[in-house]
Order: sequence, then C-alpha cells, then structure tokens
Amino acid sequence: MDNIRFVLVMAMLMISYMLWESWQIDYGPKPQAIISDKPIVAGDAGTVANVDQAQPGSQQAAGQAVAAQIAADKVIKIKTDVFALEIDTEGGTLRNLDLLQYPHEKVNSAVNAAYALIGMQAPEKDLSPIRLFDSSPEKMFLAQTGLVASQNSAAAPDHHAVFTAEQTAYELADGQEQISIPLSWTDQQGLKVTKTFTFKRGSYLVQVEQKVVNQTANPWVGKQYDQLLRVEHSDKSNNNFIRTYSGGVVYTEKDKYKKVKYEDMADDTLNVVSQGGWSAFIQHYFAAAWIPPADQENHFYTKALNDARYVIGSYSPDVSVPANGEAVLKSQLFVGPKIQPIMEAVAPGLELTVDYSWLTVVAKPIYWLLNQIYGYVENWGVAILGVTLCIKLLFFKLSKASFQSMAKMRKIQPRLKELQERYPDDRQKFNTEMMAMYKKEKVNPLGGCLPIMVQIPVFISLYWVLIETVELRQAEFALWIHDLSAQDPFYLLPILYGITMKIQQSLNPAPIDPLQAQVMKMFPIVFTVFFLFFPSGLVLYWICNNSLSIIQQWYITKHVLEEDAHKHSVVP
Repeated sequence: MDNIRFVLVMAMLMISYMLWESWQIDYGPKPQAIISDKPIVAGDAGTVANVDQAQPGSQQAAGQAVAAQIAADKVIKIKTDVFALEIDTEGGTLRNLDLLQYPHEKVNSAVNAAYALIGMQAPEKDLSPIRLFDSSPEKMFLAQTGLVASQNSAAAPDHHAVFTAEQTAYELADGQEQISIPLSWTDQQGLKVTKTFTFKRGSYLVQVEQKVVNQTANPWVGKQYDQLLRVEHSDKSNNNFIRTYSGGVVYTEKDKYKKVKYEDMADDTLNVVSQGGWSAFIQHYFAAAWIPPADQENHFYTKALNDARYVIGSYSPDVSVPANGEAVLKSQLFVGPKIQPIMEAVAPGLELTVDYSWLTVVAKPIYWLLNQIYGYVENWGVAILGVTLCIKLLFFKLSKASFQSMAKMRKIQPRLKELQERYPDDRQKFNTEMMAMYKKEKVNPLGGCLPIMVQIPVFISLYWVLIETVELRQAEFALWIHDLSAQDPFYLLPILYGITMKIQQSLNPAPIDPLQAQVMKMFPIVFTVFFLFFPSGLVLYWICNNSLSIIQQWYITKHVLEEDAHKHSVVP
C-alpha cells in the first residue's frame, strides 16, 4: 500500500468515525407501567421504596387539596440578566426557563447583505432565547425539590404541595447583585417550611434552601430531595450530521462521570450512594445539574415514568429537627451553557458534561489551548487557526517523515510503472522486483503510515472540541462566517477545502493501478460533499491544516528531488 492511498483511506475512516459517532442514537425499551413521579427513598428495611409507601400519611386535608387545584396555574415570574423563568407555587417547581444570552439564531448583517446582492431574501431567523426548562407536555423539563418525612413524623411538603409567595414577579434591578424568592408552607400541626431560591447577577447557579421550623411537640425527621424530570430528548439541532449525547449523567466519588441513558432508566432504577457528587440531564451545549452538599452522603436515583418521562436526582440523609427547633437544608442547581471554566468552579467533574467521548484526555488540553489563544486574539476563528498551527508544529517531525516518504515514492513512481508494464501478467514477479527496488532506493512504502496514525486521535479530539464547545456557538469569524458551529451558508469553505485537498493530492504519488487512481481522484469531491454539512469551524481547521501541509509537502518534495538531481549530476 502506498502512502497516499493510506493517508486518504485513514482520512475516510476518520470522517466515517465522526459520522458514526454523530449518528449514534440508541433506541431503548420504554417503560410500560405508570409509575409515581415521587422520589425513590430507602424504607425502614433498607430496601428501595416509593415515597407513597414510606410516607402513608402524606395526603393533605380536603380543603388544602381544593386550594391546590385553585393555585395549580399560579406562577411566579423571575427575570435576571441571564434568566427569564417561572416558579410554580405547586411544589416550587422551576419551569419555562429561558437563557436570555443564548438565542436560537442571530441576525448577521454581512449575510443579509450577501443575499441582497444576489437578489434573494435572507432566511428568517428565530431570535427567541433557548428554553431549557419547559412545562409543555411534548418538551417537558422541570427542576423539582421537596421534603420526605419519616413514618413517625409530621407530613412535609413534596413537589406537589402548594406554597404561598409574597409576590408574583421578581426582577433583578440595575445595581442589584442578587434576588431571593421565598415560598412558604405550613401544616395544621405546626410544621413550617420556607423554600428560598436565590439568583445572582451573571450566574447560572441557583441556590436553594429549605428551612424547616418545627413547632410541634415531637421531633421531625426527614430528608430533602432534588430531581430533574424531562421527556426523552434527542439533540438534532439544525444539522442532521451532528448528533451529540443527550441523557442523564451521575457523578459519584467511586465511579466519577457516568452516563445514564434513557433506556438504562427504563431497564432499571439507579440507586447509588456517594459522598458529594451530582446528577444531571445534559444535551448539546447546555445542562441542568443538581449539586447536593459535598460534605454529606447523598443517594442518587433514577426512575422511568409513563409517557416517556424520566427522573434523575438525589436525596439527603435523614435530618432530625427537635421540637421547637429548626434546620436548613441546602442544595444548588446549575442550569445553563456548558462553559468549562465556570462549571469547574461549581463542582468537581461538572465540566465533564462537555462530552469529548473517549478522547477526553486529549481533547481537554486542546480546549485549554483554544481558550488561551482566544484570550489574546478575541476571535474564535483566529483561535482555531492558532490551534491548527500549534498542532502542526507539534507533529512537524512526524509530518516531515511522512512527506519525505511520499516524496521518495513519487521519485520512483515512473520506474514502478515500467515494472508494471514489464510484468503485466506475473504479479508475483512484479512484487519481487518492486520490493527489490524499495530496498535498493531505501524507500519504506509504509514510512508515512505511522505519523498519520499517531495524529488521528488528535484530529478526532479536535473534532469533538469544535463540536462540543458552546463558546463557538454563534461565534463570528470574518466576512460571511457568522457562526462557527453552523455550516457555511454559502458552502464556500467546503469548496475551498476540496480545492486544497486536490492540490495536496497532486503532490503525492498516484497509485499504479489505473482503477485505484480513478477512485482516488474522486476523494476530494466525496470529502467536499461531506464537509458541506459540517460546522464551518471544523472546515476552517481542515483548510488551514491542508494549506500548511501543502507548503510543507511542496518544500520537502522539492528538496528531495533536488538532492536526487544533485547526486546524479556528480561525476564519480
């Protein structure tokens, strides 16, 4: 196998791998039975049981049930500089959360001008913000909290209990650093619970406190739980060639980062214990994660409900509140874009929700380098070019060895052609003479293979970095490229990529077999078609990489041929 064939075949395999990873969608079994959406907790016998079984006295009085029905649609509207959301007074559930700084699409004047220049109407843009939490049945995604009392304690409010609020709207005012929204619940026996949500300026972290004031004559024993409920979600975005993982994730002290797919939840309920940790539902670019206190032992669980709804969350150890005493139970909710430096500061391992697949160990340094370069140039497109140059310098020696091998192969190509014509019907003789020529000329036909194989994991890792990095979403580069995470609207970058690939191919030795040579000529066209649907940031990387390779390969080929001509010009 000659080097050019190997390089192109490996490149095709790499593209096929990317497509396979992107299109990998799992279809697991769906739960058949209707299951309670209340949290799973440990019963007295230590077995997993529903809260309906662990707390038989949790039903409210008839009057309170009527009040719950009346207040079912009552919501509190909240707006900060990063959020616009609602809190349902039933359970204090967070719903309909919009990420104000992340619209679905944005207007680009350069693209509009280009369409006007060719006499076409620019496509309409959806300028509404991304809605992460959603109360609609077809897109349901909610954040729920509650308390579970032990069998001998007074009933406590779960996420179905009705709370009262001081006002129905809150907004973070200019100059104000945070706002707090208290919700109150009191039963007839004297147990009072105040659930408080605190939002800070510029932060995607919500602080949640549940203050239990026990005014009964007996101690109250119970635990708090935090959970996310959502319907099955698949990240298709606007690009059918880009598919990323969407589903549950649990981080524990023992197993670290672990994906819990929807079908896994349908097959079995998760029940693990860990010091610290967190649970989350993640999707492309965005995540929601409950982070219980790191200094306590937390029980993480999942459930599959009817109508393709899934629950993931955790509950705390039992807390005892003496008569006429009080206690505060805390947790945190991260909900927003998966920006790694921000997530690293929230909880250990939370940045792993930026899913780089099995090449995280290689991809994370690439992301770090990309982020560092952006800090100087403040343009993500230029940062991609900078990363490309750094990777090229890192593998300069390996690339040099590969290109030198290709140059030597190109030099003996005419003589190989002569051998083929001399032994058209004797394949064994041709192979013997060809290997003898390789030995005489000190040419290793596989000399360019190892350098390419070593670089393949880096290329795939960079692919995942460019696909998963939310900072590249709607990031402008220059001219008509207004979103490095989306495909080129005019397909100019993929065409330019095909041209660079054709130039690079012309510098390599062509296969001796005419049929193989014809197949190889089709590769630039095939790859160009692939890249029509790839994010422009990734195509930009390949154009830069190909251009640098062309310069390097042209220089090395020219140098090798000049050396050969010089040797033959010297008279012995």
